[in-house]
Amino acid sequence: MTVARRYPWVLATVSWSNAQQFTRGTHEGLPLLSHGCAPRDVLATRRQLRALGLRPGGADPVAVLYGRHNHSKAQWLASLYLIATAVPVRPMTPAKHTALAKANLARRICRSCGRDPLYVLPTSTRQCWPCFEADAAATGTAA
Repeated sequence: MTVARRYPWVLATVSWSNAQQFTRGTHEGLPLLSHGCAPRDVLATRRQLRALGLRPGGADPVAVLYGRHNHSKAQWLASLYLIATAVPVRPMTPAKHTALAKANLARRICRSCGRDPLYVLPTSTRQCWPCFEADAAATGTAA
């Protein structure tokens, strides 16, 4: 008894090439490509575009990349965009830089003592380590 593959190879017409290409079918109407089979000089994920100093710029994805984690067998999907239609990343303005600095500072201020311990505090407690230990000792719970 043979088991059919979930995503069999299919010869399909794709928007980034004049010739037909082998894909793994479609996912939500977009060509599905296996990890390592997408043309790296033509298609890129959002993170890859960002590393190139680009962004999708409102363009819709042209394909979906899929892969599987070997140990857990969990599948992941990533949208692929055309590098040719990507636009440059907007430059960081002084106002954006100031807003980002304020947001990062707010993540470092202890809610108990109000000091900046110079590291990002855990989101579960928003307390520095000395304040967390003091609260744990006061309530009788182990830290």
